[in-house]
Amino acid sequence: MAIIWRKIGQIMPIIEDVQQIEPALLEEAIPTRITDLIADLTAAAAGLGRALHPRSAANLADAVRMMNTYYSNLIEGHNTRPRDIERALKGDFDNDKDRRNLQLEATAHIRLQAEIDALSVSGVLSEPASGDWLRSLHREFYKDAPKEMLVVRGAEGSKREIMMVPGEWRSSAEQDVEVGLHLPPSSERVAAFMEHFERRFRMERMGTGQRLIAMACAHHRFNYIHPFPDGNGRISRLMSYAMAHKAGIGAHGLWSISRGLARGLESRAEYKRYMQHADSPRQGDRDGRGNLSLAALTDFTEWFLKVCLDQITFMGGLFELGALARRLRRYADLQEWKPEAGDLLQEALMRGEFDRGDAPRITRLPERTARRVLKEVTDGGLLASDTEKGPVSLRFPAKSLDILFPALYPEA
Repeated sequence: MAIIWRKIGQIMPIIEDVQQIEPALLEEAIPTRITDLIADLTAAAAGLGRALHPRSAANLADAVRMMNTYYSNLIEGHNTRPRDIERALKGDFDNDKDRRNLQLEATAHIRLQAEIDALSVSGVLSEPASGDWLRSLHREFYKDAPKEMLVVRGAEGSKREIMMVPGEWRSSAEQDVEVGLHLPPSSERVAAFMEHFERRFRMERMGTGQRLIAMACAHHRFNYIHPFPDGNGRISRLMSYAMAHKAGIGAHGLWSISRGLARGLESRAEYKRYMQHADSPRQGDRDGRGNLSLAALTDFTEWFLKVCLDQITFMGGLFELGALARRLRRYADLQEWKPEAGDLLQEALMRGEFDRGDAPRITRLPERTARRVLKEVTDGGLLASDTEKGPVSLRFPAKSLDILFPALYPEA
């Protein structure tokens, strides 16, 4: 990813105080429109996937992780097809170096998101604002990256480049950057800024409402600091994903922050516009008491939470049991499988999994015919098991997503 380096000799502020990112949170007179959003968001997240069997929900979360990394890549300007991501997850990487590198990024994102989900379920998810955790996240994201992915280059035409060390903050003058119109703190001050960031956004002593506000505010302030030479956008979205779990709206990984940020509410340009808006300096005595604009941070927080609510509502509609069962049957019909294939898919949806020997009972067909129908569906990838002869459960291969989850991805 190209970044714009600070111009040599550019005049820097005499003092770069960590208070430059204040206000970090909305702490006084929180607008009613935001408190109402918080109530709607927590209620919607609590209901997402509630009717699904836990096994079906877990397999759906796998499909959502692939969607999440697709949109995270899209935000970075990289269009990685779901089928290419699915191939990479099976170890089938493209021969083209650029496409292979995008697949590596996608698999790293999915691996880390799955780890966040597992840690959250186990109740041992680390503090997402912790500097140690964020550095380890960055280190793990790039641990399998080839050297060319670690080279951070200047703007087009510039010969300047550095070799990024995964998991290390910017720390030398040669890593000072401009990001669009924004000038992040100089590299020598990044560690101090991130210590302040951790103090302000630790969630352990916050209530649910304040955690949701912190999730939104931290997303902007992390990118404002721009602590790593590269990869800040991806790490910030994984951080926000972890914060959603900490705030109680993770819903077992059944919705995607990245999809919402990439699409916005009305325009795909909203994310960049609201991020730039939140960079605004304080606008007079009535605009808070910090260095940055409180009004702009409030606007960003409201938009971010609306995006979260929009995505949870959208996914809730896709995962409604009756509608999903009908789409499963439609997919089976389009594959020209026997009609009883739909019975097997619905059984897996409702029960989570079933023994292969149950196929005759479910389909009401003779044993040999029932086995053939089951083989059709397993060969088609919609039913699978963890072991050769183990119980089968639903799977959601990339080729099925357009039918099973319409509008999940952009139209071709």
